[in-house]
Amino acid sequence: MRHGKKFNHLGRTASHRKAMLSNMACSLIEHKRINTTVAKAKALKHFVEPLITKSKSDTTHSRRVVFSYLKNKYAVTELFREVASKVGDRPGGYTRIIKTGNRLGDNAEMAMIELVDFNELYTNGKEAAKSKTRRSRRGGSSTKKAEAVTEETKEAVVAEKAADSEAPAEEQPAAEETKKDDSKE
Repeated sequence: MRHGKKFNHLGRTASHRKAMLSNMACSLIEHKRINTTVAKAKALKHFVEPLITKSKSDTTHSRRVVFSYLKNKYAVTELFREVASKVGDRPGGYTRIIKTGNRLGDNAEMAMIELVDFNELYTNGKEAAKSKTRRSRRGGSSTKKAEAVTEETKEAVVAEKAADSEAPAEEQPAAEETKKDDSKE
């Protein structure tokens, strides 16, 4: 009986499975997106997400722990430099699995696994618009305060535009007068 044994063995020995997941994790970190079977993608998700969490704290110890899993210094460097800076504020869920249909040869379910913050289709413009708010029992809501601030900035922008539009209007007749003076001479 296999009570409590939750992870997928993927039909491989322990050493083969560790090597395969390590290679797939290095490829995912390097290319930000890979195509594989659904079962391998799910196993890879459980393998790589704790490593990405480790990379948030850039210490010698965490680098050595991650290197013991990946065994590729270029992937470790990429993980701690680029990937960790993008996912620094995310509390988890660093990968996304998208099913892509069945493989032509053996009809295996295929999927694309990607790092969430590196897909521009889903992150385009959301980082600037999203702001963290906390709900509290006391005081008014923070959204009302934010709305008041945006109203003030809108009024300031309108006032600046009005001031800008008035200044060139005054300058234009003066320029026309000089043109008329030049034509008379």
